[in-house]
Amino acid sequence: MKRIALLWLCMVMLLPMSAQIRGNNIVISVQPDHKDWNYKIGEKATFTVSVLKSNTLLDHVQVDLEAGPVMYPDIRKKDITLKEGTLTWSGTLRTPGFYRLKVTAHVDGKDYEGLCTVGFNPERIQSKVVNPSDFDTFWQGALDQARLVDLDPTRTLISERCTKDVNVYEVSFRNGNQGRVFGILCMPVKAGKYPALLRVPGAGVRPYSGDIWTASQGAITLEIGIHEIPVTLPHSVYDRLQEGALNGYWAFNIDDRDQCYYKHVFTGAIRAIDYIASLPEWNGTSLGVTGSSQGGMLSLVCGALDKRVTFIGVVHDAMCDHTASLEGVACGWPHYFYQVKHPDPKKVETSRYYDGINFAKRVKCPGWYSFGYNDEVVPPTSSYATYNSVTAPKTLSVYPQTGHYWYQEQWDEWENWLLKQMRLR
Repeated sequence: MKRIALLWLCMVMLLPMSAQIRGNNIVISVQPDHKDWNYKIGEKATFTVSVLKSNTLLDHVQVDLEAGPVMYPDIRKKDITLKEGTLTWSGTLRTPGFYRLKVTAHVDGKDYEGLCTVGFNPERIQSKVVNPSDFDTFWQGALDQARLVDLDPTRTLISERCTKDVNVYEVSFRNGNQGRVFGILCMPVKAGKYPALLRVPGAGVRPYSGDIWTASQGAITLEIGIHEIPVTLPHSVYDRLQEGALNGYWAFNIDDRDQCYYKHVFTGAIRAIDYIASLPEWNGTSLGVTGSSQGGMLSLVCGALDKRVTFIGVVHDAMCDHTASLEGVACGWPHYFYQVKHPDPKKVETSRYYDGINFAKRVKCPGWYSFGYNDEVVPPTSSYATYNSVTAPKTLSVYPQTGHYWYQEQWDEWENWLLKQMRLR
């Protein structure tokens, strides 16, 4: 027994050791000379590049660099030798937008990247996306069609996920004739009336676990999937779908506004609001929607199409300013027309009905908007164009250094804002 206990102790001690890989010893630092990373049009932005090993400058290192407007670099240099591990670079823009310097260092057969993206009067960035004359009619018709079928909700308790304060359920409900929306509903155990928060997902195919923590603070939470499949299956199922039937789903039928994959996704998000509104535990006055990337777009959709939404939290919103790239300006994910010389006119026309800019213009509720300048998936150009299109009360919180992720401080600020909107802080 002593031997078994000793073996068990050794295994327990080794477990944390297996998770100790963190970061790289080689780091590329690209630092601007303005602390807020913002400049006026025509002003010179100066970057200091440092290639560091063990946090000290690495001598005689070779680097490549590219610089210029985001997604459209116009300067590329290769095999520059930094004798003392550092260099200085300057750039500017003559129109509102973002300028990016990316540096790749080659060390011991490996490549390491660093980048910095600065804004030039980003508050003046304006989208030129066309607003279809029948935009509102089209989406009201889509919602009316989805609501011809009763919700027909189902609810199954997931006992192993429940806590003393929160009951957790897998739920589903009808989305017109397009199938069912599946999600995880978290409800406070204590009887009462509660505010509600709908969490909408980023791109991909995955299971969901629900927002138990926010529910424990005194809110109803619903986290939904978008692919009309249960959200508690083995992860391998989602991996196979991601690699197979749902691979590239964001571009399915983008040439047909009525058959576009995102049509049922957008109406499904509104049906999720219908479902929340049907719950007797909802207080009827406070209902928020939040998400990042694709979820940021879905938050805009809900804020624009449903008056019951009282606040939205939008983080690095994807699917915005699709047609900007037709004019050589950075567009949002999924970059439908980026570097496409002869875009299909049907795809261009359809994209306007699914562009976050046109939804942002219609948002009427307060919103919290956050993104990073170094995002290479959703460029800050499209995020600022979206933010500048919003006329409703809005709060902007930029974390310039972040890419398509968030810092802990950003997450905490996001969560606290949501809780304050629900009067739980």
